[in-house]
Amino acid sequence: MPGQQNRNPDRYISYQIELQLKRDITVAIGKLGLCIFPKGTYVYTGSARKGIDARISRHVRKFGKRLHWHIDYLLSHPDCEVVKVNRSSTNECDLNQRTKGKVIVRGFGSSDCIKGCGSHLKLIMEDLK
Repeated sequence: MPGQQNRNPDRYISYQIELQLKRDITVAIGKLGLCIFPKGTYVYTGSARKGIDARISRHVRKFGKRLHWHIDYLLSHPDCEVVKVNRSSTNECDLNQRTKGKVIVRGFGSSDCIKGCGSHLKLIMEDLK
């Protein structure tokens, strides 16, 4: 798995997936509908109470999975590349709120958000080339 870090799964409850979009893309994201994502670097923050490694492995797998979570739709796009994965013992929302970036799609990955984050996907570096 790209950039695996922090390998003690017993103490980690959340994770961040850094991903790169090679170009501007439009993706149908479940009930959110068609969403436009400018090319650049993004960070998605998620959590798993149990089986965090299995959840991350599922997310980063391109094929052979049912698209269930918002991030699955984005990560399945051929122009989306996972750059790095980090695990954390910090609560998902706190970790997300500490991550500086721009919300592109409101409600993305935050249907169970407890702190009003607005989105658990942030554009952290826009590629203006």
